[in-house]
Amino acid sequence: MSTDITVPQLPESVSDATVASWTKKKGDSVQRDEVLVELETDKVVLEVPAPADGVLEEILHDEGDTVTADTVLGRVSEGAGGGGDQGADTGAQAAEPQRETAPAEAEPAATEARMGPAARKLVDENNLDPSIIPGSGKDGRITKEDVLNYLESGGKEAAPAAKTEEAPARESTSSAQEAPAESKSKPAPAPSETAAKAGVSHSPGERPEKRVPMTRLRARIAERLLQAKQETAMLTTFNEVNMQPIMELRARYKDRFEKTHGVKLGFMSFFVTAAAEALKRFPDINASIDGNDLVYHGYTDIGIAVSSERGLVVPILRDAETLSMAEIESRIRDFGARAQEGRIGIDEMTGGTFTITNGGVFGSLVSTPIVNPPQSAILGMHKIQERPVADNGEVVIRPMMYLALSYDHRIVDGKDSVQFLVVIKELLEDPARLILDL
Repeated sequence: MSTDITVPQLPESVSDATVASWTKKKGDSVQRDEVLVELETDKVVLEVPAPADGVLEEILHDEGDTVTADTVLGRVSEGAGGGGDQGADTGAQAAEPQRETAPAEAEPAATEARMGPAARKLVDENNLDPSIIPGSGKDGRITKEDVLNYLESGGKEAAPAAKTEEAPARESTSSAQEAPAESKSKPAPAPSETAAKAGVSHSPGERPEKRVPMTRLRARIAERLLQAKQETAMLTTFNEVNMQPIMELRARYKDRFEKTHGVKLGFMSFFVTAAAEALKRFPDINASIDGNDLVYHGYTDIGIAVSSERGLVVPILRDAETLSMAEIESRIRDFGARAQEGRIGIDEMTGGTFTITNGGVFGSLVSTPIVNPPQSAILGMHKIQERPVADNGEVVIRPMMYLALSYDHRIVDGKDSVQFLVVIKELLEDPARLILDL
């Protein structure tokens, strides 16, 4: 008896998907609920599990094919292989040597199943053995970053990356857990290293090129960014904030905060809380355009831009104005971890009334972020850098950060955009006001 493997119902506003990868080959044994296919949509990766125990009898759509909901991807022949190990348990003792070697033989397939599409592509291009690459993702899942680290180490097996504050900061724009000024910047890779990461290697004097199709997510990002540039009257205003008060407060209470709430105190919770308060005072910046109407939202759903191995995603902190700083930190850390594994649901990225992005974790000193339609504004955080500033008539050194607010001038006036940034600056430079709601 054969059972169809079908495309699940796709999220609202997603019409089709691309087959990103198969974790099994035709003829392989599969177990019920084991991930067989990864489908890439405009925003997330969907995992399709095996419908039953058995053998993968047929693959009807290969990697790169475009499919829609309820499309039959392949078929599983039930009962042909899924229960093989149980049968071996009841066999004669002569089968014992085979049972001992079975796990070792199955290990590469299990390893393949816990790799994302980007990681698998790098492994195949560099002819690597995935079973010896340490995985830092959930349940030991191998990420693209793990493969790159393995290549940079010269193919030597290394311990998985420690899940410290610095690791998420390197992986996602939301993880502003450590001040960029407090750690040394990672040197830019040499041209040869960059070429190796891109899968292009060559001898001196050669000029190779490599053409790869754009991922669905990257194509969607390009489409939306171009749309934003063409359909909004976008301007950017700047200010700067002295981060010393927040850094001192964080240094004083971070250990007690983590002990009490079970999550580390970063900088992003201060910015989210300040932004939520400022959005209450400037409702135009929390509004959106719908046709000829202006929609004013009585809540603040703040999107946090997160960089993953597949591209930029923006999960939403719903009702951010009601969240404590501990709740904000916990949800952002969860978003950052799941973004690396493509586990953020489409519903978690739908909506949003305002966005915060942090290029500072990558070393950006100043930038002009692009508005995420139909929102009317986006706040850009940047690198914390010690600079000489005037304080009460004296020149002193302070850890400073440039802030950028890009906004749609069709909704937001220049005066409001400037005053909005001033409010955020004042709240961050006197963080007691955030706690006291002043």
